[in-house]
Amino acid sequence: MVAEKEGSSPQKDRPPQLQEPLRHARRSKKQVSDGFTVKAMMKNTVVKGPPTAGAFKERPTKPTAFRKFYERGDFPIALEHDTRGNKIAWKVEIEKLDYHHYLPLFFDGLCEMQFPYEFFARQGIHDMLEHGGNKILPVIPQLIIPIKINSGDGIDYSQQKRENIGDLIQETLEAFERYGGEDAYINIKYMVPTYQSCLLN
Repeated sequence: MVAEKEGSSPQKDRPPQLQEPLRHARRSKKQVSDGFTVKAMMKNTVVKGPPTAGAFKERPTKPTAFRKFYERGDFPIALEHDTRGNKIAWKVEIEKLDYHHYLPLFFDGLCEMQFPYEFFARQGIHDMLEHGGNKILPVIPQLIIPIKINSGDGIDYSQQKRENIGDLIQETLEAFERYGGEDAYINIKYMVPTYQSCLLN
């Protein structure tokens, strides 16, 4: 075993051509700086990129009244699994429901994206409109605000879920007209002036 001399360092014992790269490596340490600053124009400076915009980050939705009522068990509904898929098992006859109370709540649930809230809101509206008859017409003014809120931010998301919210609103208004009684069209036209009748045309 060879004993090292006192006071000698591995750097001094190396030949001169090997000492140079170590000094150069120490000097070439790069600084990281923000863009558009004086430091960004200096040598040995790396400009860090901009922060992420978060455009694809999932934004949590505010809890809706529909979700709150569902979690408390205030809706007379349950999930029924069938061979053809899921459906709502109504604990009360749909015709006996208080449409002034329940229909606006179900429309409020249209902005829900999670199962089972999303399923219950859409299917509940469908079932209530199908069986509502004359009970639908007096509720239409209460539905305008939830429909406007849930009509989105003007972006067409039809490619993502293969459905267009504008088409859903049109179908809903047409269902109001069909099953809402003889004055349904007049009331819809009063609240939504651009609506064109599906029965008169």
